[in-house]
Amino acid sequence: MNDNVQADEVLRQIEREVRMREGASKLLAACSQRGQALEASKSLLTCNARILALLSQLQKMRKAQILQRDGHRPSEDPVPCAGKVAISDLRIPLMWKDSEYFKNKGELHRCAVFCLLQCGTEIQDTGVVMVDRTSTDICFEDTVIFNNVGPEFQLLVELYSTRAVEPFPPGAVGQRRGVRLGGSLGCYSGRKIRAAFESATLCGYISTGGDVRPGSLSPPLFPYLSALGPKYNLLAHTTLTIKHVQEAFKTHDLLLSTTEESQFWLPLYGNMCCRLVAQPLCMIQPVISGQLKVKLEDDCNHWENVYGVLRRQTLICCRSPADLESDDEPLLVIPIIKDAVVRVPDDDAVHCHHIRISTQCQGASATYTLTAHTAEDVQRWNQALWQHIYNLSQWKQSCDNLMKIDAPSPRRSLAVKQGSLYHDIVTPSSPRNGPLAPDIDIEIRTLLSSYHKESFDNIKRKQTASEGLQELQLLQKTAKQHFVHQTLMDFVPHTKVLPLQLD
Repeated sequence: MNDNVQADEVLRQIEREVRMREGASKLLAACSQRGQALEASKSLLTCNARILALLSQLQKMRKAQILQRDGHRPSEDPVPCAGKVAISDLRIPLMWKDSEYFKNKGELHRCAVFCLLQCGTEIQDTGVVMVDRTSTDICFEDTVIFNNVGPEFQLLVELYSTRAVEPFPPGAVGQRRGVRLGGSLGCYSGRKIRAAFESATLCGYISTGGDVRPGSLSPPLFPYLSALGPKYNLLAHTTLTIKHVQEAFKTHDLLLSTTEESQFWLPLYGNMCCRLVAQPLCMIQPVISGQLKVKLEDDCNHWENVYGVLRRQTLICCRSPADLESDDEPLLVIPIIKDAVVRVPDDDAVHCHHIRISTQCQGASATYTLTAHTAEDVQRWNQALWQHIYNLSQWKQSCDNLMKIDAPSPRRSLAVKQGSLYHDIVTPSSPRNGPLAPDIDIEIRTLLSSYHKESFDNIKRKQTASEGLQELQLLQKTAKQHFVHQTLMDFVPHTKVLPLQLD
């Protein structure tokens, strides 16, 4: 994909986000429920953040085009492979005062919070969680996955909060104003892009290297919508990198962005716990495969024809491709670690017929010599081995083992989860001895299930009794009408008496 096609794709993404922002603004202007307003306001903030990120990417692409036109060559430095990065089980402990949490004094201080996560130009958000003084932790159950990420990634985690007002005033959006959308579709798209650029200037001027200058931007399409609905404010933030990747639960420091005087303030402890894992592409799929010749002994003339597959941290050598699927042990397994050295012997540097791999095998140094049937195949294997070792060195601990990434679960809006973070923090320690403690969650679910079943049975009994009582009252009413009618007929036998309708 050339630069022009990439720029056009970024412009289409910007236009899509502008449309999403307009839809969120209209929804925010129309909704009367608190939950709808909170979700719409979150979507509005997320769309603005994505527009800013895409504008920044467009600026870099145009700058690179200008440098290329001026004769600057692109960098020839090696580029590591991409991969996936996932963050899950995000929890933020709270530190309430004793009088607020234990003695249940003071106002409830109910807030709606969510996390905005940015990795490069990809921005995602979590669900909205309601928090008050009965909560000990802010818990996000979302699993957020970022694709096509390099090992130099910076994952920005921002925590936003707003005061949840009860009740949400219907029609809080005020008087609506008419918006003129005249012009052709092209002009309309251009106006939306210019409105997106103005949004960028609200957070700092972004120059694209074109004709856009401060003061030359038209006003946004929906200026009155910027003051509507609940307002999310930045509560805290932190940045995670490759050094924070760990398959276990880990604690990170948070940088607080507000004080106790703010209405949206929450008593954060100053830490965030989460599970940050990475899956480099070199650990997910085979790198290269094909026919090889491997020297198994010191005899220079003793070569073994094998079928080699470079996968994760090993070069597996089998007699045929079918042996890879069988349970038989491979003929040879060569460790390919980040400290391994791949080189062409000095006496063979011109023809490049042999490759030597110096690595560690079972704690001892080992050297393996291999070759292919043609010089082109040897060159291809040499480049693949060198690139693979470079990938392992850049992704660091992410390549020690293949980390597991769970599929994202369906999101539940405005979920409230309470509990203590103490039992969920994993610290380096020796395995526990003795019987395991019972699963409290299972016991709680069992108790709740029995409680709901008992409540349901009581309701059914009450409903049955209520229906029986209504039927008895109806029979008594019918009997009473019949008795009065018969009495009147006895006293006035020659008079036509209409049936009485008694209330």
